[in-house]
Amino acid sequence: MGLPENRTLLVCISLIAIWIALGANMIGMKIGKWTENLGGASSWALCGLLAAIAAVVYARRGSATAMQIAPRWDWDTVNFWSTIAYAMSGLELAGMMGGEIRDPKRTLPRAGWIASAFITVYYIICTAAMLVILRPQAISELNGFAEVSDSAGAVLHAAWISPAIALLVLATAIGQFGGMGTAVSRLPFAAGVDGLLPNAFARVHPDWGTPHVSIIVFGAVSSFLLLATQLGDTMRAAYQALVSLMVLTGFFPFLYIFGSAWKAGKRLSAISGAGVTALAMVCSVIPTGETQNVRLFEVKIALGTIGAVASGWLLYRRASRLKLT
Repeated sequence: MGLPENRTLLVCISLIAIWIALGANMIGMKIGKWTENLGGASSWALCGLLAAIAAVVYARRGSATAMQIAPRWDWDTVNFWSTIAYAMSGLELAGMMGGEIRDPKRTLPRAGWIASAFITVYYIICTAAMLVILRPQAISELNGFAEVSDSAGAVLHAAWISPAIALLVLATAIGQFGGMGTAVSRLPFAAGVDGLLPNAFARVHPDWGTPHVSIIVFGAVSSFLLLATQLGDTMRAAYQALVSLMVLTGFFPFLYIFGSAWKAGKRLSAISGAGVTALAMVCSVIPTGETQNVRLFEVKIALGTIGAVASGWLLYRRASRLKLT
């Protein structure tokens, strides 16, 4: 069995990456920031390497795909629209760490415009490079990098391409999860300070000054969800279920955010943001063509979403009762 289909090995590597990223950030931002810096540098190195390899492949045998700018409607790929929307999110996480950002009122708007432009260019370059090397039917959402690197290595007779891209993808994932985990872990910490969660979540490590309990719980929940989504169906379907669950639970708060924007008079932002959010959430519950057990896919999404919403509601109700007593 090849590496892309070795479920046990991939899950173990994913768990190790999660805890490396969170462990570095638990020690403090002075250490943790280097995982994020490494992830960011690896992302652009990956983009540059793919572009260079695609250029050489194109010079040798031409493009594997006839480029078509206009999208073609296909129910099997509707789910990908939610993934695209989710890939463009993340700037809101910086607001959770506003106290650790120098001049956030001035820095964040600029960062938003710069990041959006660079992210768009990044995805266009990477997508075009992958389509030059392989036809879209041969590229899966789970193993796309492995499939493209194997194909390019065979065309160029370069065995080093696959391990190089694999290392860059792993470093990128560690950086992304480190940044997301560091920001998101501040939410249960703030909830603990406000009494909405048990007091343990409000604890700060005496030496590192980080909300270590919140980070550990976040890592444990992430690990559990990673393992739970592996039940039944294929590895690819499990991956898609996990992504769809991330979109649903991650975009629910956006409805409140854009509702607040409407009340604040930002009508255009509220309408456009809420529209994209609603579309992404609807698309996320439509399974891809690779999903063999549609009912199992929908059950996972439903249970995961209900569990997230219900747990939040129960914790809030518990805190409200404690305040009344």
